[in-house]
Amino acid sequence: MDIVELDDRGRLTLPSEVRKSLTIGDRVLLLNAGDHVKPIPLPTAYHENINGILDIDKPLKQISEEAEK
Repeated sequence: MDIVELDDRGRLTLPSEVRKSLTIGDRVLLLNAGDHVKPIPLPTAYHENINGILDIDKPLKQISEEAEK
């Protein structure tokens, strides 16, 4: 188990051992689990893999594109 600190902008850096063991690339989905945050590694085309698991009206790809704008 590792303890990491947030930087002055609220960011944290995952240790390389953690990233490698979880095969984390460039994107991570953060789920607010109430008393903790759960990071879920995402493949490059993550919207294709998790589409339909959320109770939303728009396709996840459309929401993602709007968020990136």
